[in-house]
Amino acid sequence: MAKPKDYPGSLFLIPSILGDNEPLEVLPISIKGAIEAIDYYIVENEKSARRFIKKISPRKSQAKLNIETLNKFTESAAIPTYLKPCLEGYDVGVISDAGCPGIADPGAEVVKIAHEKNIKVVPMVGPSSILLAMMASGFNGQNFAFNGYLPIDNLDRKKMIKKLERNSKELNQSQIFIETPYRNDKLLQELLKSLAPNTKICVACDITLPTEQIATKTVKDWKHAKWELHKRPAIFIIQA
Repeated sequence: MAKPKDYPGSLFLIPSILGDNEPLEVLPISIKGAIEAIDYYIVENEKSARRFIKKISPRKSQAKLNIETLNKFTESAAIPTYLKPCLEGYDVGVISDAGCPGIADPGAEVVKIAHEKNIKVVPMVGPSSILLAMMASGFNGQNFAFNGYLPIDNLDRKKMIKKLERNSKELNQSQIFIETPYRNDKLLQELLKSLAPNTKICVACDITLPTEQIATKTVKDWKHAKWELHKRPAIFIIQA
């Protein structure tokens, strides 16, 4: 186990892979160094985090890992205690299920508390599906908004789609959103029904994986495309 420092440890935000590929194909070697040096972790899912750590550092002792879980079921009162190792001189790593901690991810809550406690926060380089999709879209990268998940109710969802299209046109702002993978095909069809024919849609799925597909087309052109998005992680962006 790493020895404690004479001063507070840091909170390392450690990106993980976006799918089932070799971590060091898409992550810098600095991630390996951080994983090998840190024994305390705050993770979204313990099982997947342990698997990720083992892939990065096969020789690291799993038994010596100290892991706290941070997800939608975590009591807010428990989160500050996760940073106790930092105050005792140990570095702590935050790992989300996929991509960058703190971006569309519950890790943002522990980062906020770290700043309140004057704990140094260290964001590390790694893949963010949101930013990678935006890079590849050809849309306005100077002004964009991430909107998370759209409403589940059909009427509310249609109203939101229209609102995002309106915002995009009025503000010249790219509108980014996501969906639960098994509902991707349904969402794309709803976009094609609700948006104007010349509004552009970028669909980016399986980013960084061998099956990656990214395309930007107008609504009228998407109606002729035959993409199967079911259960594939995807990002949707529109630009009116």
